[in-house]
Amino acid sequence: MSLELLGRIQQELSISGSAIYETVLGLAERANRKVQVLRLHSQESSLLSQIEQVHGELGREIAALCSRRPPFSHESTLPSDQLEHVLGQAGDRIQQLKRTLLSVDSHIRELKLETIHHELLTLQQDLSLRAAAIERFPVVQGSPVIGRTLAEVALPASVRLVTVLRGPFLVPPDDALVLRVDDVLVMIGLQADLAQVASEFTQVRNAKPA
Repeated sequence: MSLELLGRIQQELSISGSAIYETVLGLAERANRKVQVLRLHSQESSLLSQIEQVHGELGREIAALCSRRPPFSHESTLPSDQLEHVLGQAGDRIQQLKRTLLSVDSHIRELKLETIHHELLTLQQDLSLRAAAIERFPVVQGSPVIGRTLAEVALPASVRLVTVLRGPFLVPPDDALVLRVDDVLVMIGLQADLAQVASEFTQVRNAKPA
């Protein structure tokens, strides 16, 4: 066995080992994020329960103040100083819990975005190994696809429409959907075919002469 062949085998083994290590590391990071999200959801649930508990305690304290009024008393209001103290304490506690709840919710969103970002990168890497990609195509003013239905938009054989983004909504890719300005089409396919689609979407129709 030649030294050159041995060198190639060693290089292949090194690359394979590195890929396996990166895969295991990626799986460990994903599992860790999922565990963190589960823990934060549990903390979120606990905070909501505590807020409900404070509301319940506030109601009981107000009821107790009402019960201390002399019977047949003509006073319709509770002692203002005691009521203000009870409401102040409850309000401060609820505000503190809500601030913590917002912080937990923000952390959950960050972890979920990290997970989505990692999965998208992995998807792009998997596709690029096969000369494919996932791309977004915005419908700009003057695009020839404006006013067409999806059924009227010809796509190369390898390209598939995944979804249409319209404002804050994900619109199912129904053949009868009429395309508008600022729609964004998400497609997957071979890179060469996606480049062809990009050229068709970005070309602008010439304005009609007056």
